[in-house]
Amino acid sequence: MLVTTSLVAATAFATMEARAADIDATSAVDAVTVYPDGASITRVMTLDMPAGDNTLVAKDFPLTLDPSSLRVEGEAGAKLTIGAIDTRPPRAAPPVNLPELDKRIEALKDERANLAGAINAAAARRKFAERFAEASPAGLGEKGEARPISEWRAAFAAVAEEVASADAAIRDAERKQRGIDREIARLESDRAAKPPSKLEVRIDVATAAATRATLRVTYAVRNARWAPVYDARLDTGAKDRKPALELVRRAEITQATGEDWSNVALAVSTVRTARGGSAPELGSLIVQYPQVPRPLAAGSVSSDMARPRAMPAPQAAEARAKAAEEQQATAEVGGFQVTFRIPGRVSLGANEGAKSLRVSTASITPALAVRSAPVRDPTAFLEASFKQGEDAPLLPGRVAIYRDGVFVGRGQMAAASKDETVRLGFGADDKVKIERSVVRRNEGSAGLIVTTSKTDERSFKTSVRNGHDFPIRIAIEDQLPVSENEEIQVEMLPSTTPPTATNVRDKRGVLEWVYEAKPGEAKDIAFAWRVRWPKDKGVVMIPSG
Repeated sequence: MLVTTSLVAATAFATMEARAADIDATSAVDAVTVYPDGASITRVMTLDMPAGDNTLVAKDFPLTLDPSSLRVEGEAGAKLTIGAIDTRPPRAAPPVNLPELDKRIEALKDERANLAGAINAAAARRKFAERFAEASPAGLGEKGEARPISEWRAAFAAVAEEVASADAAIRDAERKQRGIDREIARLESDRAAKPPSKLEVRIDVATAAATRATLRVTYAVRNARWAPVYDARLDTGAKDRKPALELVRRAEITQATGEDWSNVALAVSTVRTARGGSAPELGSLIVQYPQVPRPLAAGSVSSDMARPRAMPAPQAAEARAKAAEEQQATAEVGGFQVTFRIPGRVSLGANEGAKSLRVSTASITPALAVRSAPVRDPTAFLEASFKQGEDAPLLPGRVAIYRDGVFVGRGQMAAASKDETVRLGFGADDKVKIERSVVRRNEGSAGLIVTTSKTDERSFKTSVRNGHDFPIRIAIEDQLPVSENEEIQVEMLPSTTPPTATNVRDKRGVLEWVYEAKPGEAKDIAFAWRVRWPKDKGVVMIPSG
């Protein structure tokens, strides 16, 4: 018989008696769904329940759970009704062997006092020997006559032996005292009442007949997360074999919930539980002229209230809004989230570090190209691009890059939904040589008779050579200055090799030349521009953020 989901409010059934019997129950973690910012835990308890009104008391829940998230459901052989659920930390209890601990501590303190007496006695012996040496010069007899050298040495050795013996006894007793102090501290710690390490969950239940029941208790915790990580393995192919890309998606899971997840059914979900359920509400953004401060009377004190208040910058408001954000699996793709269910059972202890589990593998036929931005770095980089074909979107995360079986570095996977283009770099291609040189740079003035403006004119040449014995696609990027002031004019000069694309990836002024390079082919790309601005002003070129 299926039992409906429980009530979380602290209201009890009217049919339940005021005095319900407490039944001790134990539970075990059975299933876990991990989110990017938390986790949902399901514990299972199976027990025999007598007829009547009872309260199940389980004292093995973690302190980190969110009490408001507690839900209970389950089934039983007879009609079973679930009532109120509440949580309470168990009381700190003194140890059961308190008399024995007190007796042991008392004995250790007596032993320490005996050692203190031994230290005092040894110190007195050492002091007596030192005073004897000072009061009785070793070279004189009772009447002041000189003693034989052998007696002088014997007296000196006796004093030294006595001092050394006393010092050794003191050090030995002090070492024993330190050991006793550590043992007393440990026993005092055992004697103190321990703070609770688990939470007590109480569930009111009622059943008409004795029955065996299985209950599932679900709750949320915050100290757990998962992050996507990827392995991208590229086979660059050959003349008779097309390139192939294996993209392995993994979930890197960490948890510090205070409870071990042992042999659980594990899933990871893309739902972000910490963001809340609704978009933030915006107030009005008012633009107005600042109020002119009133003139102050002589001798009066200025007030902050009279000063015009600066309007908050829209950028700052946007920054505040952004700050609020925050074995192979089977993918369950819903309209608004994706859940990956890991097959079999998984164990992950609290605070034991990250655990990486394979989520999915995709075999892809990519398009290869060599890409370079020689204005920054003349290195040619091999790039693989493909359309994301899975229903489950690719989430942002680290990616380990392998090219023809060799690890070449780490990159970053950008978010990509289905049918979006993904680009991944696979390291430097040393067989493609790229050089960028300045052909001309001219700074001067312009105007027929009177100088009215200043100009900055520059020309560049980018030389590309394909050293492979097969054709390859080449993509070269460069920058055309962008003006945000109508007085500053920018033009691309006619000597420029026409670019294939402008404003690449929606970045203003970024140009791209793409072509298919034949084996051994060398090609030059010309690029020239001119900037003009008023003669009485200066300009600077600043890379955008």
